[in-house]
Amino acid sequence: METFSAPPYRIKMVEAIKQTTRKEREEYLRKAYNNLFLLPSEAVYIDLLTDSGTGAMSDAQWGALMQGDEAYAGSRSFYRLRDVVHKITGYHYFIPVHQGRGAEHVVLPLLAKRPGMYFISNMHFDTTRAHVELAGAHAIDCVIPECRDIHTYHPFKGNMDTAACEENILSKKPENIAGIIMTMTNNSAGGQPVSLENLRSVSALAKKYRIPLLIDGARYAENACFIKQREAACHSMAIPEIAREMFDHADIFLMSAKKDGLVNIGGFIAIREDEALFRAAQVRTVPYEGFPTYGGLAGRDMEALAVGLEEGLEEPFLVHRLDQVRYLCTSLRDAGIPVQYPAGGHAVFVDCKEICPHIPFDRFPGQAVCNEVYLEAGVRTVEVGSLLLGRDPETRENLQSPFEWMRLSIPRRTYTYAHLDIVARAVCSVYERRHALKGLVFEYESPVLRHFTARMNYE
Repeated sequence: METFSAPPYRIKMVEAIKQTTRKEREEYLRKAYNNLFLLPSEAVYIDLLTDSGTGAMSDAQWGALMQGDEAYAGSRSFYRLRDVVHKITGYHYFIPVHQGRGAEHVVLPLLAKRPGMYFISNMHFDTTRAHVELAGAHAIDCVIPECRDIHTYHPFKGNMDTAACEENILSKKPENIAGIIMTMTNNSAGGQPVSLENLRSVSALAKKYRIPLLIDGARYAENACFIKQREAACHSMAIPEIAREMFDHADIFLMSAKKDGLVNIGGFIAIREDEALFRAAQVRTVPYEGFPTYGGLAGRDMEALAVGLEEGLEEPFLVHRLDQVRYLCTSLRDAGIPVQYPAGGHAVFVDCKEICPHIPFDRFPGQAVCNEVYLEAGVRTVEVGSLLLGRDPETRENLQSPFEWMRLSIPRRTYTYAHLDIVARAVCSVYERRHALKGLVFEYESPVLRHFTARMNYE
């Protein structure tokens, strides 16, 4: 029998949540044009839309908020945060930004020096892919093929396929590769981790062909915990030690700190030693994010993030964090629900292509299942599939995602195992009537990141 760890904290403050009726949820969803992003939060009972900025801060973080220095330039909160980032990463240069997409907006166009270049990744997530394309570049995904077999165990399904990566470097020519991006953990692959061995191999490729290596590390601490648990050579290493070696193999770290930074807003750019890139990033930061010592953040936000980054590396917290995801994954898998196995770091990913084979990819089976789970129990989830992937930037044809996921993202330090039981029952209930679900078509579709604002109707 599997065992799951108890929370390494006790609850000090609570927020009331309210259950609604099925009839009320039907009206809420109708007014939201069948897009769960457009629901008001009071219409949601258990919110698993995202783990980004939705977690609970600690008493130490709340105390740090009161110490924020709100100086426009040279805030002492900036220097405190800079020092924590340097301690964790070893990188020399640091710029705060309002969140991860701010970091992408600043840095990626600096690497894509001319139109038509390429970024290679284990898998680009939505905002990263959008910023690659907005920079005039193309996104190439090279995740290992084992990732696509959801029912078979592999400890590091987020790994880069290094042979495919090198093949793309050679076919596109090294001078046309703007950067290699390692997404850790690999969100689009099911929150799956990347091994330290794989990162070393990718780093060797990047050095061989003189290509910058970036870590998209919103969930780097979760990835480090997986390495400790699953990579034999690392069992005896401390989590911060593993994280530091991860950063030793890369050149640039872009972070949405709303995940493993344990804050509700924030992010940063960290650069190992490329001073010219740092100076150029500072120039772009000023018009797009703010002065380089605040970058769109209040001093109090930087203080809370400085504490959160260190708390986010604590092993008891990470073990419980991964156990909550594993608990929900096990509950669904035991009930016969097709999920990405083993469990990822921040979410359970349900395979809606397998659940609804009668719904074509461009009618978005993942969205159909997500909507029905909301109607069933007021649980908000998110589609990570062809709706999120969008259209080919040149042909404007719908792209077909290799996965049609319903992602159940678990906020940090927020829900209990009992909440997850409710989620599991709702998904199982929808699964029983899966053949009756219908696909969706657009009423309105934005040209970029369409899933956030799309309006849809049932066929």
